[in-house]
Amino acid sequence: MSPISHVLSTIHCEADGGSSSLASSALKSVRNAVAAPENELKRWRRVFEANAKVAIDGEKFLDPENFVNAIAPKGDLTKIGRAQFTILFRVADTSKRGLLSWDDFTVFQTLLKRPDADYWMAFQYFDVDSSGTITYDEFKNVFMANVGPSAIPFDFDCDWVKLYLGQKNGTHVLGYNEFTQLMKGLQGERLRQAFKYLDTDRDGFIRPEQFKQIILEIAGHKLSDAVVDRLPTLCTLTPGGRISYSEVVAFHNVVREMDMVERIIREATAKTKDGRIDQSDFLNHSAANSRYSLFTPMEASIIFHFAGRGSGEKRLALVDFAQLLDPRWRAPHEDIESKPTSSTTSFLEGFLHSAYNFVQGGFAGALGATIVYPIDMVMTRMQNQRSTVVGQMLYKNSIDCAQKIFRNEGFLGFYRGLGPQLIGVAPEKAIKLTVNDLVRGRAMDPETGRIKLGWELIAGATAGGCQVIFTNPLEIVKIRLQIQGEAAKLEGAAPKGAVHIVRQLGIVGLYRGASACLLRDIPFSAIYFPAYSHLKKDVFHEGYNGKQLSFLETLGSAAIAGMPAAYLTTPADVVKTRLQVEARKGQTHYRGLTDAFFKIYREEGFKALFKGGPARVLRSSPQFGFTLLAYEYLHKFLPYPWQEKPHEVKTALTTSRQDDMSRIRARNALKILLDVHGDFGRRPAASSSPSPKSA
Repeated sequence: MSPISHVLSTIHCEADGGSSSLASSALKSVRNAVAAPENELKRWRRVFEANAKVAIDGEKFLDPENFVNAIAPKGDLTKIGRAQFTILFRVADTSKRGLLSWDDFTVFQTLLKRPDADYWMAFQYFDVDSSGTITYDEFKNVFMANVGPSAIPFDFDCDWVKLYLGQKNGTHVLGYNEFTQLMKGLQGERLRQAFKYLDTDRDGFIRPEQFKQIILEIAGHKLSDAVVDRLPTLCTLTPGGRISYSEVVAFHNVVREMDMVERIIREATAKTKDGRIDQSDFLNHSAANSRYSLFTPMEASIIFHFAGRGSGEKRLALVDFAQLLDPRWRAPHEDIESKPTSSTTSFLEGFLHSAYNFVQGGFAGALGATIVYPIDMVMTRMQNQRSTVVGQMLYKNSIDCAQKIFRNEGFLGFYRGLGPQLIGVAPEKAIKLTVNDLVRGRAMDPETGRIKLGWELIAGATAGGCQVIFTNPLEIVKIRLQIQGEAAKLEGAAPKGAVHIVRQLGIVGLYRGASACLLRDIPFSAIYFPAYSHLKKDVFHEGYNGKQLSFLETLGSAAIAGMPAAYLTTPADVVKTRLQVEARKGQTHYRGLTDAFFKIYREEGFKALFKGGPARVLRSSPQFGFTLLAYEYLHKFLPYPWQEKPHEVKTALTTSRQDDMSRIRARNALKILLDVHGDFGRRPAASSSPSPKSA
């Protein structure tokens, strides 16, 4: 056994005589023979030197404020206030001079290495005169000094306290081991007394607001604000609108075993195909991974009630449990919305974000359009082929069309009209992506980040409708440029540029076929965006246990989503093409959307409405695949500087233990005291030493 192990084990002594001298001797021995690695001492020295701001006669000291800076975890995932760490200052300040020397700090850090540091620090805090024992008066005085006058009263003369400290006041004192058992059972006794105190009519029920008061005093620091606000809703689990003692005890057991609750939820959700579990899955996994039953059906119902926000029968994913597992949980976007920003700053941020999306959407759209433009050319030529007479047909099929374009117009013929297409891609993609994200953001559940399917469809449809304001003029110019190749061959006409076409059409003419364009783009986007989202999430399991999609999975999701969207909207695209192309002599003229639809159906048959459908799938599917792939990778490798990161379920259970264990142990040392009452360390009285016990 190492020297320090031997020394510290003697501190547990329960003997009455010589306790004070034993404790003093132990601390001196620790100073002289600290069994800590040299690199650990160097780290402690670095922390001490960085925070010790008080100098007396050339020696540095830590005052209470700087002591907190030295030991409190940074970015802690609990609701323990930094000021509450001053509780530990009184434990570390054994000389009671209000300052800590390097030797004091070394002793404190060594004590934090104890596996029972939480109970040991609590014992030191209650042992006001450092005698090594705690009397009834000492226990009562320290407790009352840290509890406000509005707290639910605790009866120190109850049978439970007398079982630990005896019937006769002062005849039985608590040693360290006895104290640890008292502290472990104290919360349960406080819970029982609080319920009995508030149940004034003795009918076994309390009101929801009284239940909330009990939990806030006993475990408020362990629960997120969202769960605290919903505490009164526990009354909805049973008829009557009130809460029984069984439900209070069940909720307390859930909070007390929250680490085990989290382990079961993480393991159970990882084993299901959809990453979701219900109450049966939770109880089954709990039973299969423990010797004895850990949770009752009532406790499971309570877990799912608060995770499901009142709908305990649903299958829930890990993110749904976040507000219950993470005491510092906040709803998505809540942090950003809570920051006070001026209207000028808000406008500037919105403008910069829009510009960011505009540029990246433009690059992504240009890439996708360029890759598939030859297919788009073939599709347009096929859709504009109106005759069903074999001798009058220019192209037999899409392959024949591609061959004739290459033979008659060369390779560049496949890219005729690409300029207007690329010019229109940037605003089109920016509008489509921005509007879709905007509507989804407004309709998204602020606590889980999810969106209902109906709103997904509305978001996509709105995005598709808004883009037409840019796409229709550019598409009509593009289509007329694409058709000019075959017109020039038949009629010997000289090809005309985009400027000539714009002047010829005028502003109103640029929106010819807009109704058909709306009829195509609204359902296309309504189908595409939800399909893309659900393929990523439900088929390729994006975000499931932190999974990030690969290059092929992202491309596959975007491409597959484009297939049904492209083919099912082909009739509208055929009608749009016919309305936007300048009809030649002898060809049918269309007065509008309905007229075009019926004339195509009557003259060419139902199949004509799906002309170019396969080519449209071959074009739209890879185009949107490469566009969305490029868009996501641009966002990944060139992220928006102020972009909000996706919410992850991070708790104290998942944080790294390699940063600085002493800070984590310091936090854990407060757990026992805060379990006594959540106000420990918050009230001014807590900073002053309670009156010592009488001789």
